[in-house]
Amino acid sequence: MTNFIKPVIWESDAIRLLNQQKLPGEVEYIFLKTIEDVWDSISELKVRGAPAIGITAAFGLALWAKKSGLNNLEILKSELGVKAEYLNSSRPTAVNLSWALQRLLKAAEEEASAEKVIERLETEAILIQQQDEETCKRIGEYGFSLLPDNANVLTHCNTGAIATSKYGTALGAFYIAKERGADLHVYATETRPVLQGARLTAWELQQAEIDVTLITDNMAAHVLKTKKIDAVLVGADRITANGDTANKIGTYGIAILAKAHGIPFYVAAPLSTIDLHTATGDDIVIEERHAEEVTHIGGKRIAPEDINVFNPAFDVTPSGLISGIVTEKGIVTGDYHTKLKELFEGLTV
Repeated sequence: MTNFIKPVIWESDAIRLLNQQKLPGEVEYIFLKTIEDVWDSISELKVRGAPAIGITAAFGLALWAKKSGLNNLEILKSELGVKAEYLNSSRPTAVNLSWALQRLLKAAEEEASAEKVIERLETEAILIQQQDEETCKRIGEYGFSLLPDNANVLTHCNTGAIATSKYGTALGAFYIAKERGADLHVYATETRPVLQGARLTAWELQQAEIDVTLITDNMAAHVLKTKKIDAVLVGADRITANGDTANKIGTYGIAILAKAHGIPFYVAAPLSTIDLHTATGDDIVIEERHAEEVTHIGGKRIAPEDINVFNPAFDVTPSGLISGIVTEKGIVTGDYHTKLKELFEGLTV
């Protein structure tokens, strides 16, 4: 059985967080004691991965309420809305962030006293994390079912246990393969500019003793052509109603390359990443980040002073390039606009 590293741990009066900025050189946990700490941890990528961001934000809102000292129900509910908007501003693209916060606000509305609201928020945040574990395991099982024996798989960015609560989304398939004794080889792109593939995916899979080879981003075409890649499996930060998918910058290019080489390209994500209220990828707000992420590596400048920099954190892969979307309720192919909606039948979205 794999020993999973937990990225987010609720301590009742604080959040113990794996600081992913320090990996792989140092496994450091930091304590988030205020809502400002939580905002900073999300914005500065101390926690990243859409599900883990949502979990952290949920605990952050519960933490604020617990420490607020407010005992007036109406004032507490009003302030919760303000604090949820504040947390939601930390990163605009990953929909799990707003999904988790809205779930807590809805739960709060069902309670009739400030004390019960505060208790319910903590309970709901814990439940979100617990449910994510089972969700990711099911996603991993469905993802594994897509892979042949002795599969060679290419992945981009980090979508593993440290990006969720356990197993991961795309990487979940690799953990399931490991647990079942299946042979599998993973090619992980470095994922410039922040190197989530090199720093996180390569490290995480190595820790789990999963066979992994690190490549630079600009090796993807050559690897797809020469290494008998059976599938590309990536995660997502937002999937729109028509199946367009926002994921870490570079994903779109890999999808085009996979199409050119006749290799299936799969996206793995929980239902909480599917945003039926956003029609297409053109409507997704793409986060642009600090120029220093491009001009520096490891704190050392690699580019000229005062150079213009464009640094989008995500790109959008059109649904026509996606062979299937792997969710906890199964694998969706074909008419995404209809079939994604069907996943939510009987649920409130």
